[in-house]
Amino acid sequence: MLLQSPYQTYKRYRSLHTHKISALPIVILMPHSACNCRCVMCDIWKGNHNLKQLTEEDVQALMSTLKTLGTQQVLMSGGEALLNPNFFRLCEILKKEKIKISLLSTGLTLKKNAEALVNRVDDIIVSLDGDEATHDHIRNIPGAFKKLAEGISAIKALDPSFRISSRTVIHRLNYNGWPQIIESAKQIGIDQLSFLPADVSSHAFNREMVWDEKRKHEILLENKDLDELRSVIDYLLVNNKDDFNSRFIAESREKIQHIYSYYAAFYGYNDFPYKKCNAPWVSVVVEADGTVRPCFFHQPYGNIKNEKLDKIINSENAIDFRRNLDTFKNETCVKCVCYLNLSPGTML
Repeated sequence: MLLQSPYQTYKRYRSLHTHKISALPIVILMPHSACNCRCVMCDIWKGNHNLKQLTEEDVQALMSTLKTLGTQQVLMSGGEALLNPNFFRLCEILKKEKIKISLLSTGLTLKKNAEALVNRVDDIIVSLDGDEATHDHIRNIPGAFKKLAEGISAIKALDPSFRISSRTVIHRLNYNGWPQIIESAKQIGIDQLSFLPADVSSHAFNREMVWDEKRKHEILLENKDLDELRSVIDYLLVNNKDDFNSRFIAESREKIQHIYSYYAAFYGYNDFPYKKCNAPWVSVVVEADGTVRPCFFHQPYGNIKNEKLDKIINSENAIDFRRNLDTFKNETCVKCVCYLNLSPGTML
């Protein structure tokens, strides 16, 4: 857990109430635009021919803003961050300011990079889609599950206490194997796992256009699947009660039930699940080409190739965006699947 001073808490409070960023506890960087998986629910890999990556100079230029605004944690996202040949140099730059680094990874190259990861990264969040057959099918990479398991084993051999958690997108192709996902996570040494539904409504994940109905329904559960989804969730709430109690499953029982509500909302059975999010006030996303967004799902503010990060996030346009954003009514926010609510006093 990262501690913070009362002054940092005050600055985070000011950000929320003035809409001018005084504190930026979390920054998401995308070191590389490409991905080494071809997941059915994501289009990032379709842009692998148009490679972009953050450079050492890019990250060095960010450091004055991160230091001034008290950034405590950087999430290395993607694409696959480890595809950047200077990834560990970027980590060194951040570590000089004692910033915690979390890596979001497909897990395919963890074994090759195990020693460097243990030394330069604080924790890893991997993607897990199911048991071996399901995971490989969804990732569209033969042997993906085996490589993930070998990578986790290699890291744990070097440091058994090194934290590796997983995130699973629940959708049409894996919802009925949900119990097996949990068992697979235990078998390969995951410390904690988390679940969320599939985003099918936004421009995120390299979608040049929002998916049409046919593409959405390759991932969305069908109306006829909803009863089975409810039964699977009911089973988990009973059979895996110890996993909820121990927080091996990160979400509360209520949040797991929200995954049903999310899919049911597409068929008019209920509203999309209620959520609180203040991501644009406490974090920022910097993409591999330098594009700066308030979160993964909203339109860009600017680009660090053209202007310093602090000027971008506190530009008149950015402040107006936050001032006028009603996360309870905005269509993008209402359908969001991955949200952040960090109160001023919350420690990371």
